Amino acid sequence: MVSQSLPVVSKCAVFPDQESTLGELKLSVSDLPMLSCHYIQKGILFANPPFPISELVSLLKRSLSQTLAYFPPLAGRLVTDADGYIYITCNDAGVDFIHADGSHIHVADLMGSADGDVPEAVRGCFAFDDTVSYEGHFRPILAVQVTELADGVFIGCSVNHAVVDGTSFWNFFNTFAELSRGVTKISRTPDFSRDSVLISPAMLKLPDGGPQVTFSGDAPIRERIFKFSRESILKLKAKVNNSNWEDNDGIDVAELMGKHSNDTLRFPDSKFPALTWLRSAICGETNHRNPKIEISSFQSLCALLWRGITRARKLPPSKTTTFRMAVNCRHRLEPKLEPLYFGNAIQSIPTYAMAGDVLSKDLRWCAEQLNKNVICPR
Repeated sequence: MVSQSLPVVSKCAVFPDQESTLGELKLSVSDLPMLSCHYIQKGILFANPPFPISELVSLLKRSLSQTLAYFPPLAGRLVTDADGYIYITCNDAGVDFIHADGSHIHVADLMGSADGDVPEAVRGCFAFDDTVSYEGHFRPILAVQVTELADGVFIGCSVNHAVVDGTSFWNFFNTFAELSRGVTKISRTPDFSRDSVLISPAMLKLPDGGPQVTFSGDAPIRERIFKFSRESILKLKAKVNNSNWEDNDGIDVAELMGKHSNDTLRFPDSKFPALTWLRSAICGETNHRNPKIEISSFQSLCALLWRGITRARKLPPSKTTTFRMAVNCRHRLEPKLEPLYFGNAIQSIPTYAMAGDVLSKDLRWCAEQLNKNVICPR
């Protein structure tokens, strides 16, 4: 449903500029659980473009049409056959494209409040906010909303989570950006093969009307943005990997974030996509100069958050606490999937520990539990 909070200037369907030659793609065992999740929502925020918004909208429609030719599943729909198996039919049914009027909103209004809360206005910049992925049977798999702001523009994409994971989503979004810049040959062609171990003859029994949403949008949850500078993350990683360091050295979340710092985490090499860096961080790295496993930046931060949240929850020492991380499985399967495999290829990896251990042992111990579980999931 188009957000009711922002006036709609125009809405249309965008179709691939070439007819699809893909048939039906069966949902995998990694896709099916996502039917009860909300659509993935990601967006990019720009200052005012150096040309009229009408030109930007026309450009994005053309480049989106070109992009869909490389990503036919996004222009399709979900279908359930007579036996109960669920497929993506690449039928070129099209995607939604919305131009919304947010002229009363400024760029600063979307950047987060002083206390870190996610601004309510952000929700209005996505066409399918609170939409459950099972509804891809009845509505587009993808919606692009261009919101014209008072001093900028927000381009938001909502994509069905049963069709894509983060890796597939960002491949689409980066290709969309490439074609919008006028490239004639895309750099990363998606792989639509469905011949891996992820494809199972098992059938998921769903209730009439589809599954209930995994995470209720009505739950009383406060959304916050926490920002960490690159320097703080490097400091944390160095301390976690220093075997002589003890927790009483006095590092905490407030110190990491800085009382007045608004710096965001910068990735180590701008030549590599952020997801590549994050995936590397999740999987961990080995320090060949030292037989000891080196804890990654991501795992160091996760360990700190695990301890902070456990402390805030005031759990009894004997209570088991769980920390979950989503891990990319493309390179973990035998045989391996192609790096640009299109679909979901992720696994939730839980790490368990007693609350007393999380709080009493040093931060290195917490990070090692996460590291071991990612390298060799139980």
